[in-house]
Amino acid sequence: MKKLLYVLGILVIMICCKSEQQVSTTPDANGAIDSLFAEFYSFKKSINPIEATKAGYQKYNDTVANYISDDYQLHLKDRYTYFLDVLSQYDSLSLSSENWMSLKVMEWDCSIKLEGLMNPLTTIASPIYDLPSFELMPLFQIQSLHLYMAQLGAGSSVQPFKTEKDYSNWLQRLEDYLVFLDTCITKMEEGVEQDVVLPKTLTLKMLPQVRSFIDVPLEDNLFYTPVLNIPETISDARQEAIVKAYDAFISDKLVPKYKELHSFLRDTYLPACRETDGIGDLPNGADTYDYLIRLHTTTKLTADEIHDLGLKEVARISGEMEKVKAEIGFKGDLKSFFEFIRANEDLKPFKKPEEVIANFNAIKERIYIRLDSVFTTKPKAGFEVRRTEAFREASASAEYVPGSKDGVRPGTFYVPIPNVAEFNTLQNEALFLHEAVPGHHYQLSLQQENTNLPEFLHPESMGVFVEGWALYAESLGKELGLYEDPYQYFGMLSMEMHRAIRLVVDTGINAKGWTREEAIAYSLNNEAESEEGVISEIERYMATPGQALSYKIGQLKIQELRVKSQKALGAKFDIRLFHDQVLNSGSLPLVLLEKKINKWINNMK
Repeated sequence: MKKLLYVLGILVIMICCKSEQQVSTTPDANGAIDSLFAEFYSFKKSINPIEATKAGYQKYNDTVANYISDDYQLHLKDRYTYFLDVLSQYDSLSLSSENWMSLKVMEWDCSIKLEGLMNPLTTIASPIYDLPSFELMPLFQIQSLHLYMAQLGAGSSVQPFKTEKDYSNWLQRLEDYLVFLDTCITKMEEGVEQDVVLPKTLTLKMLPQVRSFIDVPLEDNLFYTPVLNIPETISDARQEAIVKAYDAFISDKLVPKYKELHSFLRDTYLPACRETDGIGDLPNGADTYDYLIRLHTTTKLTADEIHDLGLKEVARISGEMEKVKAEIGFKGDLKSFFEFIRANEDLKPFKKPEEVIANFNAIKERIYIRLDSVFTTKPKAGFEVRRTEAFREASASAEYVPGSKDGVRPGTFYVPIPNVAEFNTLQNEALFLHEAVPGHHYQLSLQQENTNLPEFLHPESMGVFVEGWALYAESLGKELGLYEDPYQYFGMLSMEMHRAIRLVVDTGINAKGWTREEAIAYSLNNEAESEEGVISEIERYMATPGQALSYKIGQLKIQELRVKSQKALGAKFDIRLFHDQVLNSGSLPLVLLEKKINKWINNMK
């Protein structure tokens, strides 16, 4: 039955693709499609309430979507089918070019999500970044709800704790979360019965994470943190009531549920976990990985094609690294140079965490001097560079969190500094370009501020575009006055190499039978990352197959389109206008981005 529904879903997609030629126009088609876009965005917020909170919408601050439940997935199938049916009633002649492009993005999103819902392993929603998850493997060691809820509950993230209502909203959200954890245990029990289980390595990483919410005094529990910072605007009597409510909930409900989850993982789940590493080893795993490649890259590339592309990129970047090594005057091979860089005390100059933050702010000042030469449009929203919170700093990577749409909460570039004496500056310039300007902050803020885009395109989406742009942004360093220091340029190459290696090892583990150990060895032989960092990355690809492919695939397409535009337009080519074209329609599937740039080239000739 599932296969039949899958085929019907594909037929719907094919019909939609032909809709441009078959439907008559209506006088108010643009108004109608605007209403549909608004309806779609309301739907997206309702199915992912934490992302709605992140975007600054308060309506769903008290809920968590039980996205692995059967009812939830049936609801999604019904709604995505409905939206595809309505979209098929429009053609390109009845809509503005902006609305037609947005329609095609929505159509792609609905189609690929419906395909995922037909897949026996995946559920296409999760509480974080609209990433897919696995119905019978809903928890893992990264990007998982048990980790994100702790970040929200610590009180310094996107969950507001300013009013008494905010505090009651969070307790209700935690009630929903407990229901989700119950469903997780049930689904993971089903997974044990069906041999759809996590690799043992990943479950072992989860056990101490869950334990950390149990083995602490109440006052030190992360979920108790908001109680320690109740605003003075709340009366003393109500503050006392909030403290009692949080004491009771954490002690009587939350900690016991974590104990139950920990016992289940340790005593029931871990013994049943598999010794293999890739998703290809699961029932229907190969087809699922093919789907995840389509979802994350928005292309028809196969695992073998991506693997070969990765090998070529690794070889190319290695050649560039050799040139920088020679410029610096290092006599050993690249692997020895990697070790030299990791240990080089000159690249670890900071004594205080504040100095690290100041260094990134200084990079910002240097970039802004040259920004007009590369871009015409700049975001209004500001951002701040902030140290990552202590509770997650040891295992966190640098990241950007967008600000709220109303501008009340600025964007934040988080930098983990677990040991300032060991903080290596090698990648600072490339990292700033990627996470802040002109990378994530720049692109996502422009997208959010673009009044020509429907609201459903304002939040971060389409990882291949968002991450592809950020990786492309790293290559703009010399045009923006950076990479004058060969070590910083090598840092950029190191980051690009890291993304190229992902093409090799993600496909290696999930499609070509590589073991975790083989993937670790390949990475260590070809990049300057620490062994600890490499292990964390490899286990990420085991937990979220295909997602890490998006960075390099997106970057290569943008670079390809830039070269194509330069060759076609010659003296007429303006890098600023090219960047406008790439960015002004929001996050696009690569096939739509390519069509858009091709049209722009023809119009410019």
